[in-house]
Amino acid sequence: MYGRQIDPANITDQDLDEAARQGERMLAWLETAQEELDKIVGTAESPSGQVKATVDSNSRVLDIAYGPRSLRLGSAELAEETLTAVRAACADAERQTHDLMREALPGYDPVEATAEFERLLGGEWR
Repeated sequence: MYGRQIDPANITDQDLDEAARQGERMLAWLETAQEELDKIVGTAESPSGQVKATVDSNSRVLDIAYGPRSLRLGSAELAEETLTAVRAACADAERQTHDLMREALPGYDPVEATAEFERLLGGEWR
C-alpha cells in the first residue's frame, strides 16, 4: 500500500531495519495524529460566493454562512449552492488529511489505500 515492497522470500537485515524504523515513525505519528486531525478545518464557498461552509476532519458541518445577496437566490438554487459549498469544504478537509498521511507515511497513496480497503471489505467503501 505504501513504502517499500518486501519480498518475503528474500528478506534482508536492511529490510527489517527499515521496517522497524518505519514502524517507529508511524507509532510516533499516531501519538499526535488525533490532535493534528482534530485541528483540520475544511472551508469553501459556493460558486456565487454567497454561501461559505466549514467542516471538520470527519466532514461534520461546523458552520454555514450566507452572504447578503443569498436571499435573492431561489430556494432550489440556495440549496444547491449550500451543498456545493459543503462538498467543497469536505474535499478541502480530505486533502488536508491526506497531506498529513503523506507526511507520516512516505509513499502513501490515498487512492491506492481506498482501493485496498475496499478490496478487504469486499465492496465499495464510500
